[in-house]
Amino acid sequence: MLQSKAVIATEHASKYLQQLCKHFAHKVSVDYDASQGKVDFPFGDCLMRADETSLTIECAAKTDEELARAQHVIDDHLARFAWREKPQIAWNV
Repeated sequence: MLQSKAVIATEHASKYLQQLCKHFAHKVSVDYDASQGKVDFPFGDCLMRADETSLTIECAAKTDEELARAQHVIDDHLARFAWREKPQIAWNV
């Protein structure tokens, strides 16, 4: 499994985690609470953890293409939900 991780500095980490998970739950299996979440995409899994200062997201997938797709889906949706903050997302592989 290939993995990547991003840590996004934000005071609204729990809010964004819950928004992302609630949104994805309409199409895929999701398990979450205010501080952590797990999203099972067909192309990979993403784990999220929220604390007072950051949102940490870890994605895992079988191929480079699937990992890139998981990252893109997270990037795209987080940018929409956090448009006021314009979060900087840097994935570390």
